Amino acid sequence: MAEPETSAVELNGFSCRVWRAGSGPKLGFLAGFGGLPRWVPFLDALARERTVIVPSLPGFPGGERGHTVLDSHLDWVLTVRRLLQLAELDGADLAGSSVGGSLAAEMAAIWPQSVRHLALIAPFGLFDESDPPTDPWAQRASDVAALMCADPARWEALKAEPEGHNSPEWPIEQTRASEAAARIFWPLGNTRLEKRLPLIEAPTLLIWGGEDRVIPRRYADRLAAGIKGRSDIRVIAGAGHLAELDKPDEVAAGILAWTASNDAN
Repeated sequence: MAEPETSAVELNGFSCRVWRAGSGPKLGFLAGFGGLPRWVPFLDALARERTVIVPSLPGFPGGERGHTVLDSHLDWVLTVRRLLQLAELDGADLAGSSVGGSLAAEMAAIWPQSVRHLALIAPFGLFDESDPPTDPWAQRASDVAALMCADPARWEALKAEPEGHNSPEWPIEQTRASEAAARIFWPLGNTRLEKRLPLIEAPTLLIWGGEDRVIPRRYADRLAAGIKGRSDIRVIAGAGHLAELDKPDEVAAGILAWTASNDAN
């Protein structure tokens, strides 16, 4: 994997890392539960055809302690909006996974002109009492890997401390990412996103891992039914909640094909 260009932007007095790689039209990505402590093959696959820009969410790896000043869902939405502007993603295509997918959907709903095409990988934000999502914050640490990925080794590789790193900051940063996500979505991951789905005009691709143990598959149908613009659902066999980790090439190919096909229409 090639190393991306790394820069930073300042939000609310805290630094947020921004990765950039590839060439072509811009495509932003907001990471899922746990964030991205390292560059992953999925991003390389996207960067073969696009300029991929990956801003870290506050509190996630690369996002320092910016989550500590965000006290409401509105705080998060406004901060992510500003983050995308500073990362030069206003008006670009946008993808997001899990917790990042929910925030990407909010951007497309509240500021329709800011998102050309949208790709959501099993986003948080909905809640059905008869079929609730799994609460990742209620799990033992040893069980999280199998909850996030169909192949737990994928999650473990993402979170493993780099060889020779030997710093107490690494595990603290990983724990902080879970805390930051909890500030947005705990309890139950319910932000009542369904109320804002009709505001989404961008063509939207919904990607679900066939073995997702966090967000039920039927939530994809609810999202598609609520979105005003064109939408499609693709289920990735052999993938878990973070499908982009389990099946990086397949998920990336789906996103690239979706944005290209809608550009042609």
